[in-house]
Amino acid sequence: MLTVRVLFVDDEEAIRLTLPPILERHGFLVQVAATVPQALAKIAHEHFDVLIADLNVGRPGDGFTVVSAMRCTQPNCVNFILTGFPAFETALEAIRRQVDDYLLKPIEVESLVESIANKLKGREPHKPLAPKPVATILRENIDKITARALAKMKDHPEFQGIQLSDGERTDHVASILRTVVTALESNGTQLNQDLLRGAAQHGGARLRQGYRLTLMVEEARLIDEAIYEVIQENLLCVDVSHLIPDLRVVNKTLDLQLKESIEFASKAGA
Repeated sequence: MLTVRVLFVDDEEAIRLTLPPILERHGFLVQVAATVPQALAKIAHEHFDVLIADLNVGRPGDGFTVVSAMRCTQPNCVNFILTGFPAFETALEAIRRQVDDYLLKPIEVESLVESIANKLKGREPHKPLAPKPVATILRENIDKITARALAKMKDHPEFQGIQLSDGERTDHVASILRTVVTALESNGTQLNQDLLRGAAQHGGARLRQGYRLTLMVEEARLIDEAIYEVIQENLLCVDVSHLIPDLRVVNKTLDLQLKESIEFASKAGA
């Protein structure tokens, strides 16, 4: 009988210390990761038959990020998601097509072992998807991100007090995304200066429209949220080998644009 290689990913130290030895007593060979970057590094360099990942393993990323990486690089692997929140079952149905099964904490070891055996027995390779860089995902979803950001603004009570058209609320989002794409394609070494100037001018426009600096910060947060939601929805086709560095570039570029806007607004209001 061949040894089954398991990658177990959880940020809770207690379960990392207790579950792997139990699985090893059942004949599994277990590797452990406490964070998403640790898990991605192991996936890039080692072969696994089974992935067991906590859904809420912590930032950056989550258990779904790890599942997506495994599906892209090792399509024969059987993937399990763990969650400690039974109320999440409905939400998990949305991602269940991307995993082989999900399990609730606390884990019943005998049920887990039986489930692993059953899934390995009848497994079929997941069809690997051609990976896309984060820059491509963003470029292809500019309209979707803009619509998502607009919906968040319109639902936010502080924005409702400022009367603007939909176009006025989002006329800068495409420029923000193009700046992020430029930064990603140059590995964070190049920014479009015209677009950065546009970010500064946007700060002045927002000031004239009645935005406070705190509201400009909140607007940036909602755009950031929309970007990350769309990236998460496309995780199965993202090039996971550069996902974490790309997310850092996204965050850095968004912060820089916000800084340009606030500095310009501050000087204009002085």
